[in-house]
Amino acid sequence: MTDARITVHTEAGIDRIEPELHGHFSEHLGRCIYDGIWHSQESDDEWFREDVVSLLDDLNMPVLRWPGGCFADDYHWEDGVGPREERPRRRNLFWSQDRSETPEEPNTFGTHEFLDLCERIGTEPYLATNVGSGDPQEAANWVEYTCYDGDTELADRRRENGREEPYEVRYWGLGNENWGCGGQMTPEQYAREYRRFATYVGSMDNLMLDHDLELIACGFQNHTWNRRFMEEIGNTNWGVEFPLDHLTLHHYYGRTMSVAEADEEKYDKFLIEALEMDEHIERIAAAIDAVATTRDIGVIIDEWGAWHTEAVAESGLEQPGTVIDALSAAAVLDVFNHHSDVLTMSNIAQTVNVLQCLVETEGDEAWARPTYRVFDLYAPHKGNEAVQTSIDTPTRDVDDNELSLVRASASVDDKGETYITVTNLDCRGTHTVEIDIEGAASASSDVDAAVLFEEQDPDLKVDANNADAFVAEDLDVTVESDTLTVELEPSTVAGISVQ
Repeated sequence: MTDARITVHTEAGIDRIEPELHGHFSEHLGRCIYDGIWHSQESDDEWFREDVVSLLDDLNMPVLRWPGGCFADDYHWEDGVGPREERPRRRNLFWSQDRSETPEEPNTFGTHEFLDLCERIGTEPYLATNVGSGDPQEAANWVEYTCYDGDTELADRRRENGREEPYEVRYWGLGNENWGCGGQMTPEQYAREYRRFATYVGSMDNLMLDHDLELIACGFQNHTWNRRFMEEIGNTNWGVEFPLDHLTLHHYYGRTMSVAEADEEKYDKFLIEALEMDEHIERIAAAIDAVATTRDIGVIIDEWGAWHTEAVAESGLEQPGTVIDALSAAAVLDVFNHHSDVLTMSNIAQTVNVLQCLVETEGDEAWARPTYRVFDLYAPHKGNEAVQTSIDTPTRDVDDNELSLVRASASVDDKGETYITVTNLDCRGTHTVEIDIEGAASASSDVDAAVLFEEQDPDLKVDANNADAFVAEDLDVTVESDTLTVELEPSTVAGISVQ
């Protein structure tokens, strides 16, 4: 018996789903870089982990943020260029590396290594500059070193270090969490610091570069803070009124939940926390619109994902990769599709081994986590036009909130093919869902469907031995007249293509 109904309004477009909404984030933290992307500090092999690079390449990542995170605001880029054997070993003020709990950074993975990785896997780099302990000259020099094709000392140094042609780095973040680990600044303080940095970094593409730079300011989940920042940033007598192209916020959820010890009631609360993303996007967009009436400024969620009690500094912020986390990622990606009119990028935390990573390693083995499978299933949305959906779904009261048990988003490509993702957030029961696609579905339609996580418990943990069990399987779809019907088992995610 049908208990949920979705109507896809194919003519009610929202906006283009930028591929960058499926972006990623890597920080010098735990085993993300060393023993993740790069071989560990103890290894004799100083180069990329090819097994990890292959998995990341298959994912078609649109953008990758680096080097942090809190690490970025105590990182000096010149430590990470030049011959590796001559690079200084520095403190890691905020995190330990590997599993050694040693707060030291060897700098064997630096600017060239990161940008070469981005070229290998076909992803746009997003560099986060040091505002907290750095200065505008250091940031502008980094732009010059990486991107300038002239005859300055910095451009020549890049060539001496093995890169003749300049890199084309478009995305530049000016600071990270400057309300916290990036300097504990008030919004007014950060706005003034940001404007100083933007004056120098933002002038680089006037004469020196062949491509435009996009400048990114770091906002806060406190939306009054964002409003005050925007008001101060626009208070100027000279230059660009709002010298930013994007404003970010970070949203982690599940901080009080251990997946291993959780029950179905705690899963519901966890999913409610994940779905708070919807309100945060609306509120930060409103703060921008209320002040920056002369600029089109996008919203970026450049750190997001599940953060559980298992992820502590001593563990290098490692936590199990499970179905419930992947389910939350699907719910958030649907939220992103619905807000494609304001969102320009997102970056899940983090790429390898840390927090809600997509790839995990142990020794000589690397494998995809359940969240990786969700990103793969959602990939057909990238570049499509998001369209409105109406959903009639059962709900469950969770404290003072209401959890919609069935959620969805839809998009249409330039050939008229409709792609729908549907998630059963109910970890307790199966739901039968009817889908009406206005003007698209009929008995003669070509329908392909796949489903993730059938017959898998929410706390099922991925490892090297069972990773293949999380791949998508064919899903039966009944097509009658202009209606599709699917049955979704508990905690499952479906992708349906109709043409």
